[in-house]
Amino acid sequence: MKTQYEGLFIFPEALDEEQLDQAIDAVKAELEKLGGSLENSTRLGKRTFARPLKKKKAGIYAIITFRLDGDKIGALKKRLKLATNVFRAQFMKKDESVVAERVAEVTQEA
Repeated sequence: MKTQYEGLFIFPEALDEEQLDQAIDAVKAELEKLGGSLENSTRLGKRTFARPLKKKKAGIYAIITFRLDGDKIGALKKRLKLATNVFRAQFMKKDESVVAERVAEVTQEA
């Protein structure tokens, strides 16, 4: 069963809009190669790091929501390390039951 994940991706600050689109498409392609699917992507813009990371001072942040089998997350991490336009990626498994409960609460309040 495919699980929903939320990934925080950091791309190099030197990318322009077109290159950033290509980088997100590359992430989508890697997901699809592993049998997953991209659900949503939100760009957070350029942010300065609290301290330099690998001699870089800033990066472009994006949150990408996707579905993928849990046993393939390790393979995705390895594939992203080979991608030159992904500076760093961090994943969090979304608990769909909590999301459903919160939606029900908001609906009842309205």
